[in-house]
Amino acid sequence: MWRGSLFAPMGTRHVLSKCHSDLALFDFDGTLTERETFPLFVRAVTPRLRATACSFALLPLIAGCRLGWIGGTVTRAGIVRVALRGLPAEAVAAAGERFAEAVEPTLLRPQAWARLQRHRDRGDAVAIVPGALDAYLAPWCRAQGLTLFCSSLEQRDGRSTGRYRGAQSVGAEKARCVRAHYDFGRFADVHAYGDTPEDRELMALAAHRHYRGKALGRARPRQRAESG
Repeated sequence: MWRGSLFAPMGTRHVLSKCHSDLALFDFDGTLTERETFPLFVRAVTPRLRATACSFALLPLIAGCRLGWIGGTVTRAGIVRVALRGLPAEAVAAAGERFAEAVEPTLLRPQAWARLQRHRDRGDAVAIVPGALDAYLAPWCRAQGLTLFCSSLEQRDGRSTGRYRGAQSVGAEKARCVRAHYDFGRFADVHAYGDTPEDRELMALAAHRHYRGKALGRARPRQRAESG
C-alpha cells in the first residue's frame, strides 16, 4: 500500500491542533475522472506484442467481470499477473510518470475537481483513496500536493513480480488505511466521494457522502473499526 509523503510515519496519526478543518476523502477512477485509468495505464505500459497476446489470454477474465461473474479485485489481480509480470521496474515507473503528465489531466471531471479544490481552498485536509496503482497516481498526487493511499505493485530484483504489494486498496482496506492515519476527533467534519461498491466502507467513515456526483445526505459515520 503506497502512502503519500504528506503522511506521518506508520503507527502515528495525522493530528491537528484544533477542530477547525474538515477531512475530504476522494476515490479517483470514475469519481475524479471520466474514465477508468487502470486499463489505460496497463495498455500504455505493456509492450505491443505482449499486449496483443495478453488481450487473448485475459478475454475470459474480462468478459466474466463485465457480466458480473468475477469481481473487480480478482480481475485486476489477473490483469497485473498476466500483463505486468517481469516488466522492468524502471520502465513501469517511467511509463507512470508519462501517464501522469500527459493522460491523467485530460480525464478529470471538471465538477469533481472543482469540489476538491473548494475543500483545499477552505483549508480542509484532502486525501485520494483509490484502488488504482501508485505507478501513475503517486507522481500525479505529488505534483498536485495531494495525500495518497493506493495499491502498489510488488517488485523483486528490479522487475515487477505480477503481484500486488499487500492488499489492494478497495473496500475495507480503504477505510482501514484512513483510520490508521487520521485522528477523526481532530476534524470538524468528514466528507467522502465514491462511485462504486468498492467505496462503501470509505464512505461509511463520513457524515457527508457523495456517490456518483450526488449528495446522499448527512449520515452517522462509522469511524471505528468493527469489533468481532
